[in-house]
Amino acid sequence: MKIIDVSKDILSAEVYPGDPEPKLKKITDINQGAGYNLSELSMCLHNGTHIDAPLHFLDDGADISSVEPLAFVGPCVVIEVPEGIITGAIVERYFPRNTKRILIKSNGKAFLHETAATVLAVMGVYLVGTDAQTIETEDSGGRTHTSLLMDGIAILEGLDLSKVEEGDYFLVAPPLKIDGAEAAPCRALLISDYIFWSGDKH
Repeated sequence: MKIIDVSKDILSAEVYPGDPEPKLKKITDINQGAGYNLSELSMCLHNGTHIDAPLHFLDDGADISSVEPLAFVGPCVVIEVPEGIITGAIVERYFPRNTKRILIKSNGKAFLHETAATVLAVMGVYLVGTDAQTIETEDSGGRTHTSLLMDGIAILEGLDLSKVEEGDYFLVAPPLKIDGAEAAPCRALLISDYIFWSGDKH
């Protein structure tokens, strides 16, 4: 089985402007005479590779622990696009059909317009991912996030797709289960030669 890790390290990933810097602090240290190592992590839930829940932009939206796990596990398609704004017309013309999970590779320089979110909802997409820090431009006012999340489409941001070619994969990217949180980090993996488990113990 070939597994490609498409996650960014939480501590070294670029931090979104205005978000707190992640910090890993040792509480106990074997090198200091303790019997074990123990650490504390302080971070923004949107740092590195993470998933946004509806609660991120909808006050009455579902939190990350309530989002249907099916969105984060299953067949997906990686598509490479040029930098710029992806409109609904572009999605209609160039994006693949009959897929529930789409990951966008653009070296972090392509962003979805709210009209693209509308088309993706009509297509029945469960999840849209990006190698950008955010799915939309900073000046778009959150309209793309809101549109996607209102339609129940999970948002996977901060991917590292630099070593991934376009094509079909099997995605495994469940977020941490944090009750009441609007987002959570995840370890995003792509399997290029997946074999379905049959349930046979042999």
